[in-house]
Amino acid sequence: MPGRPESLTNPVSGAPARAVRSTPSGALPDMALTYRRVVLKVSGEALMGPQSHGLHPPTLERICRDIAAGVEAGAEIALVVGGGNIFRGLAGAADGMDRADADQMGMLATIINALAVRDMLERLGMAARAMSAIAVASVCETFSRPRALEHLRKGRVVVFAGGTGNPFFTTDTASVLRAAEMGSDAILKGTQVDGVYSADPKTDPKAQRYDRVSYDEALAKRLEVMDATAIALARDNQIPIIVFSIQTAGSFASVLKGQGRCTVVTP
Repeated sequence: MPGRPESLTNPVSGAPARAVRSTPSGALPDMALTYRRVVLKVSGEALMGPQSHGLHPPTLERICRDIAAGVEAGAEIALVVGGGNIFRGLAGAADGMDRADADQMGMLATIINALAVRDMLERLGMAARAMSAIAVASVCETFSRPRALEHLRKGRVVVFAGGTGNPFFTTDTASVLRAAEMGSDAILKGTQVDGVYSADPKTDPKAQRYDRVSYDEALAKRLEVMDATAIALARDNQIPIIVFSIQTAGSFASVLKGQGRCTVVTP
């Protein structure tokens, strides 16, 4: 990551960012929010922008500006970050690594991304905390549900890392688990496309886009929403999954208002 730039500004007012602050939820009620407490799932691939691997600072900043604007509007926001831009456990296992070891390496990659997201949010003037399901106390807080809830109530962005802390589970499942634990109104999954399709719209021009789909339909049709474990957990806890394009600036705020182009997965 580069040094802290002097030019970073408040994402709402445009003023230079200085002291890190906590913004109490509801402090700026000028934007009617449909979802006031959410967990945003951000893949590692989303953070690498046009690169083939690693972190792309301009992309990271753009995503964090959208998150900061949501906090300014009164939302309580937590993130679950993936690690695919650094290391993917499934890819390691496919190359012959022990699956548990490979998944643990992938979980460590998510901690790197979580620290980058926390750092950028703080550079934008937002109060943020990184919490890991794997204990790395010298680097960030170890996940604690009461402590995470306290951070959210105080207007801090919470960046969850380390997946569930266990191998054989994806960060999709981790995002639903954390959403249930936080009592979230919805899980927002930021992807490369503007919703859920029947096939990959980049390769199949006949792919059908869904505005709304049920959990059971997503499972039965094996739609690329989340993995089956994550969808089933969301269904059991009745938490909507909203899939939108994180590549479009401002789309996150639109989804918080119940607007914008997205797919909603519900009962």
